[in-house]
This record gives sequence, C-alpha cells and structure tokens, in this order.
Amino acid sequence: MIEIPSDLNPALVPLAFLLGTWEGAGVADFPGAEKCNFGQEVTFTHDGRDFLEYHSHSWVLDGEGKKVRPLETESGYWRIDKDRKVEVVMIRDQGVVEVWYGELADQKPQIDLATDAVARTAAAGPYSGGKRLYGYVNSDLMWVGEKATPEVPLRPYMSAHLKKVADLQQWAESLPDDMPDGVSFFRPDGTPYEG
Repeated sequence: MIEIPSDLNPALVPLAFLLGTWEGAGVADFPGAEKCNFGQEVTFTHDGRDFLEYHSHSWVLDGEGKKVRPLETESGYWRIDKDRKVEVVMIRDQGVVEVWYGELADQKPQIDLATDAVARTAAAGPYSGGKRLYGYVNSDLMWVGEKATPEVPLRPYMSAHLKKVADLQQWAESLPDDMPDGVSFFRPDGTPYEG
C-alpha cells in the first residue's frame, strides 16, 4: 500500500511510492569488475520541500549472504514536474556526479532515467553514462541499472529487489490511547496500554 504523508509537498505525490527505507539484494556484473551478489539499503525521505532525498548503501555478500565489504554509496535529490518528468542529481563515492532525466510512466509506478551529464574526479574509473529503471511491483521496489564506459557499450551492470522496512516508531505512535479489551501493549514512553 502506498501512503502519502500529510506533509509531503504536493508536487511529490506521484513519487510517494518511493518513500521509506528499502532493503534487499541484487547482482552486479560488468566487464573488468568483480561479479558479485550484493546487499542494499535505500532510503527516500522528504522535508516538505519539492524534492526527495535519496541515499543508497550497498555491500558485497559472500556465498552465505553475509556482508564482506562496502560496494557503492550514492546520494542525491529527486524531483518531478507537472508533466511527470523526473530529474535526479546524484553523487557516488567513486568520484562521479551525475544528472539524470526521465519520466514516470503513465498509470503505473515506474521511472525510466538516463544520464544527461556526467562529471568524474581524477580518481574515478572510466564511466560515460547510464540508464536506470525503477519500479514498484507488488509492494516491492525493483531496479536495474545499465552502464557504459569508453571501452564497453551500454549494458546491464546491477539490479536489485528491495522490500520496504517497517517504521516501528511510526507504527507505535499511531496506536490508539485505549487499546481494545484483552490486548496489552506498551507505549513508546514505556507505560502500558490498558486493555
């Protein structure tokens, strides 16, 4: 279920399906880089202004699904206009800054993005652009990324399947002051609900 916070900027309502913290796993595979399974945590938050704040942390997983080491970190800002055009500014820990443009599909929560501009530091590896597809499918967030370098034409390099993480604090705060008979829980301040 997609919830729309009451304090969400009205311009961002079409992107409300992204809000929250998402966790899951995926696969990374690109020529010249280690092929691996990875874990990922993604958060989309808002503060009432006309953008979503985005953070993504991923890490290499071993054969048993345990964290081995960090893989990639990204952060950025997502906006959408009245014509469903999406723009993203993103910074990656590998020394890359990107401007992405795309659009939200009509009648479904799916966003197609492509890089419009790429800037790299001297320490960054070769990279010339990419595409991404994000989709909200059966209450999960899925994405696939494509990447190009001067030596390798555009091709898929990462994809992940993420599940929304429950916000227990928000859930606890939404409980009524008087719980139904026969039920006893504790409020966030530690005092019991009397049932």
